[in-house]
Order: sequence, then C-alpha cells, then structure tokens
Amino acid sequence: MDPTFAIDRKELFRDIKRIVLKIGTSSLTKEDGSFNRELTENIADQVAELRKLGKTVIIVSSGAIGIGVEELKLTSRPREIPLRQAAAAVGQNILMHEWMTAFKKHDLKVAQILLTYEAFSNRMTYLNLRNSISALLEAGAIPIINENDPICVHEIEATFGDNDRLSAMVASKVEAELLILLSDIDGLYDKNPKKSENAHLIHTIEKITPEIERYGGSPTSMKGVGGMRTKIEAAKIACMSGCHMIIAGSAVDDVVIRIVSGENIGTLFLAQNGKYRNRTRWIILSKAAGRITVDEGAEKAIKNSMGLLPSGILEVEGMFDRGDIIEIESSGRMFAKGITDYTSQELNMIKGKHSDMIEKILGYKNYDEVVRKSNIGLI
Repeated sequence: MDPTFAIDRKELFRDIKRIVLKIGTSSLTKEDGSFNRELTENIADQVAELRKLGKTVIIVSSGAIGIGVEELKLTSRPREIPLRQAAAAVGQNILMHEWMTAFKKHDLKVAQILLTYEAFSNRMTYLNLRNSISALLEAGAIPIINENDPICVHEIEATFGDNDRLSAMVASKVEAELLILLSDIDGLYDKNPKKSENAHLIHTIEKITPEIERYGGSPTSMKGVGGMRTKIEAAKIACMSGCHMIIAGSAVDDVVIRIVSGENIGTLFLAQNGKYRNRTRWIILSKAAGRITVDEGAEKAIKNSMGLLPSGILEVEGMFDRGDIIEIESSGRMFAKGITDYTSQELNMIKGKHSDMIEKILGYKNYDEVVRKSNIGLI
C-alpha cells in the first residue's frame, strides 16, 4: 500500500488495450430516483474517444432494478425477490435503450449480454462466453453486460454485489488489462469519508491485506448494494488475473479518459505479477458444489504443488459428483479449489484411508489422488 503518487500510472497504462468499465446503480441514479441520462451520454463520448485510440471497452452496467422501480411507480426499492425480478425485467429493456441511444450518436452498436454465476461455473459456457465477447469486439460492437436478474435463482445481487464481482470475473475472462469501477465515492479511504473528516484516500494498493479488507466496512450508498467490501473482493479477482483495477468517482469530469491516460484519480489496485493459467482461474472463480476439510499435512502438500490423497481428508460437506468443483479448507480457512475425481459419497467412504485401500473399499479406483494437482487452484 502506498498513499503517495509513487506509481507512474502513465507508464503503467501506456500499452493497455482492453478495458472493462463498471458503472454502479448509485452513479446511474439521480438523487430524485430518476435515470442519469447525462452520465450514459458522457460515458459513450469517452468510450468513442478511447476507441479512436485503439482501445476496446466492455461495459458492465447496473441500474435495471432502479429504472424498473421508477417505471412501475413503486414507492421504494422492493425487498421481495419476485418484485425485484419484475422491476429488473422492466428496467433492463429501458436501460439498454438508453445505452443504444447514447452510442448511436457515435454510430456505434451495442450488444446486450445477461449473465448468471452459472455461466462462469460451466467450463464450456465459460469458453463460449469469452469467444462471444471477443467476436463482438472484433465486429466493432460495445458489449453491455448485466446480471440476468429476472431468472436468477439466488437472491438478486447477493452473488455479484451490484455487479462489482461480475465485472471482475468478466475482466478475468476476456483478459482485460484494466478494470474501472465507477461509483458515488472517489476511492477507498482508511475511514468512512461520510463520517470522518480525517479520512484519507488511499491512492495505490500493492497487496490486499487484512487491514485493507477492514477498510471495506459496510456499503457506502443507499442506492446501490455493492459497497466497498464487494469492490475489494472484485479487486482480488481482477488482480489475481493480472488486471489492474481502479475505484473512482463517476462525477469526475472525463474520468475514464483521464484514468486511462494515467492521471492519479481514485484508488489503484495493482495486478499481481504472475497471471494464473486460464484453467486455474476458471477453477478458482467457479461456484463450488461442496467442501472438504483436510489436515495440515495435506494442506502443505497441496501448497507444494502436489495432489490431494484421501488420507488427508478430515470432513466432507455437501453432495457432489465427479468432475464438480469443491472448496478445500484447513483450520477453518479455504485455501484452494479443485475438481474432484470422486463423488461426495465415495469420499465419505475413503476419507482418512490410504490410497491402496480405495479399490478394496469402493470396488474400483479412479486415481490415487482424489483431486489431482493439475485440477487444483490455490486461493
């Protein structure tokens, strides 16, 4: 963490070509609850300018529920999931029309992509989505991405946090070099700036430490649901993928162009030096079907690039099949995810046993390891 301007952002961002831009509900909604059309028009102007500079931009846009609430003349943002899904279904149409209108002035086409978490958990869907986004960019279209709220089976926004994590997962998928989260605050502070006059903006974060996570606190805006905590979670995903991330205020003039040009705006989370392999990223980001607890010896072996043997398993939670993603934890902390070669029922039968006993207990043996080293991603 460096609170000064030690990082030369102009040099850091000089060769950046692919950018994911996420715009939160708080930015797309005015104080009176109406849609902030001026912002979408301004963003379209900036994206058009960046395209002239050879940059490609993918937009992750929140705001559908807020628009739907206004359109349906609801007195407040509903808590009931069916009502929120109804608001999202009405609002998404209008949201896309607003983006289409904004980009039409620049003779640019937009493409709607609605996603759920499952799109990131199925390997084939994951790869197809990445190819689809690349094809749209090559065709000159601007992808506009949002969570598919009307069909989401989980509580809306509980998974992605007002699209913060969604934008990071998209950035990881398309191998973007920069993720920009626009919000109604200027970045990450060491204290809540709305409650403390002594709050200081943190300009650069090299590593997300427990101290940085504590700065996340609770949500900062009543209009959005993301808050700073989910933005820090998004930063973990982006940085792991070799993508820099910036949190900045949407009210700053020409904020996107100025960020990309290297101005010291907002909070910069620096990407990790080594990128995870695409398959490893997929394992880490996928939704887990279950969890296994291992002993310290197994944890050490996995961290030393070895597979997981049944002898190291202490507990098995959930019901899952071969080929499913599972969380691997030790001492109450998840440290890895992996693809299991045995079902939860089989693991319950062979946990704590030597590999030589697998065939005797089950009547067959897939592998000596229950999770092979090539199928493990360290968190």
